[in-house]
Amino acid sequence: MEERRGFATAIDHVGIAVPDLDAAIAFHREHFGLEVAHEEVNEEQGVREAMLRAPGDDGTGAAVQLLAPLTPESTIAKFIGRSGPGLQQLAYRVSDVDAASAELRARGLRLLYDVPKRGTANSRVNFVHPKDAGGVLVELVEPAAEH
Repeated sequence: MEERRGFATAIDHVGIAVPDLDAAIAFHREHFGLEVAHEEVNEEQGVREAMLRAPGDDGTGAAVQLLAPLTPESTIAKFIGRSGPGLQQLAYRVSDVDAASAELRARGLRLLYDVPKRGTANSRVNFVHPKDAGGVLVELVEPAAEH
């Protein structure tokens, strides 16, 4: 049996950059039946965001995260300006973002932050540089204890 080298416990969410959060929520609600499970403003990340889930999801399934810029200088605004609205990231759930970050650095990957930052609902997050992950921005998410 091959030794398990990974530490991701689940796909946590996919992030979609949108210019208008309310319009995007309405679109996903109307066309796909998704429900808002959580909404917040994250000043540090420069976004207004919402986590959407399928009806009846108890919070253990993968979510769709909609990210709208708070300012024209935010990372999400720059992403939209460069690439247009659309898929911005893939997030893996981990039990210990510090350990996951250290292991990935030891494997030669670059992470965006020296220490994790606060993410959605007080989670702790870090990101693998897209140039080291096949062009995909990969987020590592350690959910807050209350989630």
